[in-house]
Amino acid sequence: MVPLAALWLPILLSAVIVFVASSLMHMLLKYHQGDYRQLPDEDKILAALRPAGLKRGLYIFPFCTHKDMKSPALIEKYKQGPVGHMTILPNGPPVMPKFLIQWFVFCLLVGFFVAYLAAHTLAPATAYLAVFRVVGTAAFLAYGLGNLSNGIWKGQTWPATIKEVIDGLVYGLLTAGTFGWLWPR
Repeated sequence: MVPLAALWLPILLSAVIVFVASSLMHMLLKYHQGDYRQLPDEDKILAALRPAGLKRGLYIFPFCTHKDMKSPALIEKYKQGPVGHMTILPNGPPVMPKFLIQWFVFCLLVGFFVAYLAAHTLAPATAYLAVFRVVGTAAFLAYGLGNLSNGIWKGQTWPATIKEVIDGLVYGLLTAGTFGWLWPR
């Protein structure tokens, strides 16, 4: 067993590497540009939504409870459409520093829990490939596979979902490489 304190450097460095890699992937490669679409007649739709006073949160439409799902009126609403999920954020421009800080903290959390698992699974001086395998699998679970639920439950297109899973694979591999390189000898 490796003391968790001995893994502070790979935890921190893997978070920095994933943070930088994700920034480069999203700003330079541009392959996520088609993941979001503009509403048709956006100004008209936004004007119609403003008086509703929507607060930050997740909305589903048409809304129903489990007991209402089979009611003829609700079934008709579903048939007429639109059917969807809507995420409302606070008014104002996106606060990118806040989002980036939260993303970095998430990367640190992934690194910490991956280190926890690896520290209790692998011995000091474990071969690079063995560390890579364990850490890479755990990091991919955290960064990649969780995105599949967006395609299943939230209506995100499958191409966008698969791109997020591939991003997660890259982040997992970078985390694995960092831990394998810095694993205590």
